[in-house]
Amino acid sequence: MLLEVLGTVVTGIGVLFLFLGGLGVFRMPDVYNRLQAGTKCTTLGACLTIIGVGIMEPAWFWKTLAIALFILLTNPISNHALGRASRKSGVPLCDQSVVDRTDSFMEKSGEKEQ
Repeated sequence: MLLEVLGTVVTGIGVLFLFLGGLGVFRMPDVYNRLQAGTKCTTLGACLTIIGVGIMEPAWFWKTLAIALFILLTNPISNHALGRASRKSGVPLCDQSVVDRTDSFMEKSGEKEQ
């Protein structure tokens, strides 16, 4: 009974983060802000939701933990790759963006297009 309540609470918090991530993707002005909102909230939300299910079903806990760790490792990396590809293909920042330091990073790494 206690594990079911704890699992439900953890799953509910995960669902809340997933909802906030979806809202952030909907409300943000450009690709880069949407990627940030989606990455942070969906990584935490998916991990909490999956671990909550593992708490409710103790026989599945280690499998759900492995899935959550996989999401924790791959989601930020894949979103970084999407953001980098967007930048290299010339997707502009929104007009409200104040600081853009990616050109200096690209020059240091030798990736600046000639």
